[in-house]
Amino acid sequence: MQEIAPGVYVNLDFRGCNVGLIETDDGNILIDTPMIPSESRRWLEYIRQITGNKPILYVINTDHHRGHVLGNQYYDAPVIAHDLAWKNMRGYGANFCQRVVDSFKREPKIQAELADLRIVRPTITFDTRMDIDHGGRTVRLIHVGGHTEATIVIWLPEEKVLFAGDTVWWDQHPYMAQANSKQWLDALRQIRKLHPQIIVPGHGPLTTVEATEPLSAYIRYVRRQVRIRIRRGYSKQETASSLVKQLVPMFTVNPDRRGKIESQIKQAINRVYNEYKKGAEAEEQDEDQEKEIAPDEVEESETEAGSTVSEAGAVEDSDDAEYRSALADVGSRLDGDVDDDEGDNDDEDDDEEDDDDLDDLDEDGIDE
Repeated sequence: MQEIAPGVYVNLDFRGCNVGLIETDDGNILIDTPMIPSESRRWLEYIRQITGNKPILYVINTDHHRGHVLGNQYYDAPVIAHDLAWKNMRGYGANFCQRVVDSFKREPKIQAELADLRIVRPTITFDTRMDIDHGGRTVRLIHVGGHTEATIVIWLPEEKVLFAGDTVWWDQHPYMAQANSKQWLDALRQIRKLHPQIIVPGHGPLTTVEATEPLSAYIRYVRRQVRIRIRRGYSKQETASSLVKQLVPMFTVNPDRRGKIESQIKQAINRVYNEYKKGAEAEEQDEDQEKEIAPDEVEESETEAGSTVSEAGAVEDSDDAEYRSALADVGSRLDGDVDDDEGDNDDEDDDEEDDDDLDDLDEDGIDE
């Protein structure tokens, strides 16, 4: 546990997600919960050591994925989340709990811990924004979507600290199986406008607002490449096959996890493909016009300068090197070491089709 501002603490060592503690004069506010029962109990002990007998006022879930919510049952406090988090968690019944237990088949001790798993759903929800004023602190909950339809961030305006949940990923491929990529780009722009001094991501080390730049560049690049392929008549499978290996080196990947990451990237490509095919982006201005790191658009014709089709069918753009250079330049300005295994450890390869339970079980790191 570390104190990142007066009375604001984080623990980055628990499995599933980073968790936070905001101490107020009236009591404590928790950001997400450890998903392993023994870690949730240990977190509660840390909280008591720091704050004594102060009550837990609220638990806030940044989204509905299991790595953020399974520990809710260990804290005697109302849970706050977005309306859509409650909607998604409403379907977490006995079958969901059993699948969570089964996902730990190689870790019988954890399976035993989860024998009494009980889902505690949000009892306080909001739509766009919610302010909590307690004990001299203002805690602002902002719905941003993007990573999931229910994703929120928690902003401490006085301390300039942002709990970003899974909206921010540091030097690792983001999990996009339930994402809206356009909404995610909007969320990252919104974060930059807040000018936070410290960002607590959902996974990995503490970072700064600069961490949003390579993530924005990556999402724009995926969108652009998918859009080009759709215009050229590629199927979803052809789009993913031609693009996955091109995207892998854009963030750090542990060689032992390459197969898992490739599967995760395929899910992201399929999700973006579906966004375009469903027509949700039909009236969207070309995002390459934005004054952020983005390569020039490649025209539809395969014979236009700056674009060719390789023997493998992959679209190769002359400005890929420029993109990679920009990405590397931004990344070089980020501080701290990155654990390759931290955060993007999804474990069971699901289909690209949306299934909230399946996607939930595949994010946040459990080995089969």
